[in-house]
Amino acid sequence: MIIVTGGAGFIGSNIVKGLNDRGLSDILIVDNLAKSSKHLNLNRLHYTDYIDKLDFLDRLADLKDVTTIFHDGACSSTTETDGKYMMKNNYEYSKHLLHYAIDNNINFIYASSASVYGNGDDGFVEDPKCEYPLNVYAFSKFSFDNYVRKTLADREVKSQVLGLRYFNVYGYQENHKGSMASVAFHFYNQLESGKIKLFEGSNDFRRDFIFVEDIVNVNLFFFDNASSGIFNCGTGIARSFTDIATIFQALVEDLEIEYIPFPEHLVGKYQSFTQASLAQLRQVGYARKFLTLEEGIEKYFHQLKQTNGYL
Repeated sequence: MIIVTGGAGFIGSNIVKGLNDRGLSDILIVDNLAKSSKHLNLNRLHYTDYIDKLDFLDRLADLKDVTTIFHDGACSSTTETDGKYMMKNNYEYSKHLLHYAIDNNINFIYASSASVYGNGDDGFVEDPKCEYPLNVYAFSKFSFDNYVRKTLADREVKSQVLGLRYFNVYGYQENHKGSMASVAFHFYNQLESGKIKLFEGSNDFRRDFIFVEDIVNVNLFFFDNASSGIFNCGTGIARSFTDIATIFQALVEDLEIEYIPFPEHLVGKYQSFTQASLAQLRQVGYARKFLTLEEGIEKYFHQLKQTNGYL
């Protein structure tokens, strides 16, 4: 059996779809459906069972024949200010799962984040000298990455323990994320007005945008290749928010761009530049080409038109 935490969420549900496409359906989904609209992410997926995240840790001892855990469940809000909640939800919960996996020789592939690099002044290489989180969400991911590093250094671990530092992911099934959904999703939902709103200075805000299909491909590569460690998961190319707007302009006639003031609450907590170093990922054999921003946005645009972005 395969466990996918956050399996009703954005990336988790896409991973389940990727497993289904391989004919795998003996999957346990762990999530929290307090936001009930997330059930729409599960409607087209095939899985064996669902457990609420609050009940899951108490039921670990009853689970049988678990081979792999994809741990993608977390609070992903970069504007969350409750550090106690964030650390309990993202850090302590992940530690419990990590030790369960190690103790039971289960492969453990988890979601880290490029937010650990902060403003990126020291680069985007998987190295502590490059890491300086700017918000408590990033700190929770940074803390768990460091805990994983220490655990792998201090004890013999036979199973796979692998973290993927997701850069700016966009794509199918992110509707429930609200303000934390991708720029592409928000731009699409502005199209009816005939105008896309961009923060002032958006041409200078450049991020490594990666389509969710590529995220799934990287996860499945490591599912097949039992490497351990922490790896960047981006395209290695930085593009501006303005680039996304102009791609939509090529897809939609008479679309205008309007610039609006930058929000004060994001000042000092906002990554203006990200660009993954792919050296380690390529070194372990991931040779697949990533979709360009144009290719990914066009695919996403058509899926949004057809199904509102659901699989």
